[in-house]
Amino acid sequence: MAKRKKPTVALIYDFDGTLSPANMQEYDFLKAIGIKDKAQFWRQNNELIEKHEASNILCYMKLMLDKARAAGVSVQRQKFVDFGKSIELYEGVKEWFDLINQLGQEEGVIIQHYINSSGLKEMIEGTKIGNKFQEIYACTFMYEDGVAVWPAVAVDFTTKTQFLFMINKGVTKISENAKINEYKAEEDRPIPFKHMIYFGDGETDIPCMKLIKQQGGNSIAVYKPRNKKKKACAEKLVLDDRVNFACAANYVKDGEIYNIVKAIIKQIKSNFNFNELQKQNVKRFGVE
Repeated sequence: MAKRKKPTVALIYDFDGTLSPANMQEYDFLKAIGIKDKAQFWRQNNELIEKHEASNILCYMKLMLDKARAAGVSVQRQKFVDFGKSIELYEGVKEWFDLINQLGQEEGVIIQHYINSSGLKEMIEGTKIGNKFQEIYACTFMYEDGVAVWPAVAVDFTTKTQFLFMINKGVTKISENAKINEYKAEEDRPIPFKHMIYFGDGETDIPCMKLIKQQGGNSIAVYKPRNKKKKACAEKLVLDDRVNFACAANYVKDGEIYNIVKAIIKQIKSNFNFNELQKQNVKRFGVE
């Protein structure tokens, strides 16, 4: 008897505001460069954006390098990884990935976790969960002799949608542009959009959340617990039909997010089994 197939489910996460309560630069990095008021850093970033009519992502990356060099702080790759060690995570995040992997085993599905973030890849790698992901799609620097010299990848809201298609088509390298754009039949794509669950909190996530929802997958807008403004923004995304769910960012077992994801995974497996049953039935009549 042929080995029974298993569906692959991709859980795709933004980082800042989704898995962590603040922007990753606001932990040890700002302390190291001598900035006590986090708002000061972002004000200067906004000034760069307005002055040059530039990308906010490219501006924050340039500002990080400029400020670090001016403060005599190393801009080697490992230093950015080390800064990631201080990043705080929402309740339950550290245990979340093992919980969901176990749930996947119980339900008979393959679970893959991805980061899709406008934050810095190097810092995410340094967090307590940096080794939990199939891929980390995020901003990163170009290094010469181990020292950051220029942005290599800058991830804005349109770039984030590109990564969804990479996951969908099984393309892992950003440099493989031809593979990303070439035609691939839906049935040949490793992870259908309907098998994706997207977690996001901000404006850069809206196109991804909307796209996955439109394609039959599920999107969850998360917000900082007890923050009425953030809660209202997340709930509006539900009312505007951009996401499926809005939840406080708490990832503990049997919490709201856990139970929603559990129900989605069960539904994906059930639909997959039904479709396989139909295929087997059709084959009896010699139709592929």
